[in-house]
Amino acid sequence: MTGSVVRLAALSDIHYSKSSQGSFLPLFSQIAEAADVLLLCGDLTDYGLVEEARLLAKDLAPVKIPMVGVLGNHDFEAGQEQDIAKVLTDVGVHMLDGDTWEYRGVGFAGCRGFCGGFGRGALGPWGEKIIKDFVHEAVQESLKLESALARLGESHRIVLLHYSPIRATVEGESPEIFPFLGSSRLEDPISRFDVTAVFHGHAHKGAPEGKTQGGIPVYNVAHAVLKANYPDRPPFRLFEIDMSNRGDQGVTPISDRRSYGRRATDRQAPDQQSAGHAKPT
Repeated sequence: MTGSVVRLAALSDIHYSKSSQGSFLPLFSQIAEAADVLLLCGDLTDYGLVEEARLLAKDLAPVKIPMVGVLGNHDFEAGQEQDIAKVLTDVGVHMLDGDTWEYRGVGFAGCRGFCGGFGRGALGPWGEKIIKDFVHEAVQESLKLESALARLGESHRIVLLHYSPIRATVEGESPEIFPFLGSSRLEDPISRFDVTAVFHGHAHKGAPEGKTQGGIPVYNVAHAVLKANYPDRPPFRLFEIDMSNRGDQGVTPISDRRSYGRRATDRQAPDQQSAGHAKPT
């Protein structure tokens, strides 16, 4: 590896409760050793309580790499989502809600997303007002994401969501609840922009990987999914973007546990970092 490689560690649905303090410290420490950026894709608390967020913030405080995240549905449960976002922001997490953040040539755009179903099964805004309001929420989240992506000028665009934009990464859950696990409306802005990869959570029994209709990779990084599908690895996904290779695109998942070593930026001088494209999957 060289200093032109950016490593992303992705994780979701850690559901911090009042008894969780310290439980993820070893994992956070391992992530900080292996990655350049930590991605947190929602359901960071269990009951959406600011007390839970404070415990998580205390465990994230020693993580000295940049962090970027979105909230999930559990984080909204108690109506304290703004306080939760502030607590996490105060320890250095760049919380996205239709916002962007950029790091070394990689641009991040994110929002919570919403449910409503996929493809021909997606709920339409017809009939009772409450149905129209429900669909309106999904449309608004999609517009947030589109606006954020339009503002990114970086060579690589990474999308963070909580809800899935495609059906493939919720496969494994009961089909009856598919409409509550994501919305294909979120896929529309992803497909219109040159997105490198998408990360989400929410579907605890879903599949770890899928692709949009246009071939953009989508990764379900819910903690339960990672533990079930990769029992011999630490429960987070690690990816590389090679910024020096202008002929390639995409992210490379690092599947070999032996590769979870020191990140490239710890070993290279800053003048070796350059812009470009990524290694293919």
